Amino acid sequence: MIDKIIDIFAYSPKEPLIFTRFYFWVFFSIVLGGYSVLYKKQKPRSAYLFLVSLFFYYKSSGIYFMLLVFSTFFDYFIGNQIFKAESQRKKKLLLVASLFVNLFVLSYFKYSGFFIDTINHVFNTEFKVVNHFNILANLFTDNHFDINKIVLPVGISFFTFQSISYNIDIYRKRIKPVDSIIDFGFFISFFPQLVAGPIVRASEFVPQIYQKYKITQAEFGMAIFMILNGLLKKLFISDYIAVNLIDRVFEKPIMYSGIENLLALYGYSMQVYADFSGYTDIAIGVAILMGFTLPVNFNSPYKALHVGEFWKRWHISLSTWLKDYLYIPIGGNRSASAFTYISVVFLFITVVLVPGWNLINFAFICSVLMFFVFWTYTENKIFRTLTISLLFIFSFFLFNENWYAFIFVCVVIILWLVNIFEPGAVMSTVTDLNLFLTMLIGGLWHGASWQFLIWGGLNGIGLVIYKQWRKISPFKGNHSWPVRFYAIFLTFNFITLTRIWFRCRNMQQVDEMIHQIVFAFDPAQLFTILAAYKKIVLLLVIAFTVHWLPTSFKQKYREAFANLPLWAIAIITFFAIFFIYQFQTFDLQPFIYFAF
Repeated sequence: MIDKIIDIFAYSPKEPLIFTRFYFWVFFSIVLGGYSVLYKKQKPRSAYLFLVSLFFYYKSSGIYFMLLVFSTFFDYFIGNQIFKAESQRKKKLLLVASLFVNLFVLSYFKYSGFFIDTINHVFNTEFKVVNHFNILANLFTDNHFDINKIVLPVGISFFTFQSISYNIDIYRKRIKPVDSIIDFGFFISFFPQLVAGPIVRASEFVPQIYQKYKITQAEFGMAIFMILNGLLKKLFISDYIAVNLIDRVFEKPIMYSGIENLLALYGYSMQVYADFSGYTDIAIGVAILMGFTLPVNFNSPYKALHVGEFWKRWHISLSTWLKDYLYIPIGGNRSASAFTYISVVFLFITVVLVPGWNLINFAFICSVLMFFVFWTYTENKIFRTLTISLLFIFSFFLFNENWYAFIFVCVVIILWLVNIFEPGAVMSTVTDLNLFLTMLIGGLWHGASWQFLIWGGLNGIGLVIYKQWRKISPFKGNHSWPVRFYAIFLTFNFITLTRIWFRCRNMQQVDEMIHQIVFAFDPAQLFTILAAYKKIVLLLVIAFTVHWLPTSFKQKYREAFANLPLWAIAIITFFAIFFIYQFQTFDLQPFIYFAF
């Protein structure tokens, strides 16, 4: 009996508390039982939910829950000191300290392996990854954690971004610090959105902490609808098509035809949406039952007319966070900042060095630096022509190794020619670097690999191209159905194509999938293959059809469900859960965004 109780409270990496497991709903029922006693008293309620959230995170991450505890105490203290500081200089130093510590911890756990592998590849060194956190854990506990591998703690990207935004908003005088560390800990660790978002702003959530608990019958009905909707997306759609098509094809793309690869790619667009928005729906529903409102994180993203609109509809909490705390501070639409130029040069140097360090690479980097110096600080056409010529010459030597370096030089020359015939045009284009860098960093936020950088960069390029295209588009102001269909079709296919780099585990799989789609696509096999995957095709058709239904229609059936009598909601819930779990896979699939 004692052993069973210990097992319940002990961390098990094989049994995390996730929404699709029966154990979570038992846990949530117990939490609601305790909450029903404390919900009327603000301080005990916050303390209770803070402790419950810490336990939830411990069950999800084990010893790494100490990082959440550290982040809570550190950022609460820094936030108070920023608010109390009398001089602007001291406020700025405290904010810099907060940014440095938070980003250092995030980078250490998320990017150490990536950085070390890149350095070893470029300079032919043999540095090893060492997990210093596990070394400390082994010193103070009886455990024997692996010190040669750094494990990414679940949700670290989400609660780190929340902590950073809290201190920045205090610095900007948009909010005041919370009343106590308990309230701050509750804000940072609120368990429904802790491990996969949405990213919550203090200005949106903290006021709710001090409000009285209130939930109407319609809100209760909407909460149940959101939970059922999320479970339906995850278990009925996402997991089913993942297990029966997507995982198989992406594991060995070369073994499948071009049509199957393309079907898997379209299927993945639906899988990642159903998976992530499904988690968000459940998190929103669970939060409503406890009297809290989380921000909407998805708004039918595949209805987007262009890439810019897509990122206003997809992972909205991250997109707006990057806009407010990265894009605007580095210059936004105003100008390219020093950070912009430094980041571009650093990125390019890194990319050039990936194939290895040699004299030609070094000379090419020097010419790139010369170009940026002369382009930024002088208008002397002789110096600009000289640097462009050097870039062009060195790029030929690099073409076999670094074809992207040659493309970079061609773009530079085009910009130079444009500037000759239309002075000032280039400077207006340079501000687009801020947009590109924001998406590049957004890609890196998703994971430490060159593929995520490429994925982010492609989306950045898509945003920049659209930004320029809309200035000359002949369809501007045209809202007819053919034009809308064309815009949605083009945007959806572009977003889907970029997900090759997002989903594949390595560049070999990327190359194989692109090869099969381009060179092994046989239209004669189309109906045969669709018939072989008829259940999956039918499910995808239904899922995309529902996704593209008018928003007003969706809102009507949501409200209709929410306003049903409680007995009707109970009956529908019973049959819905019975139906959903008929499609449950033998091995439950983790939520995709747990990896970020």
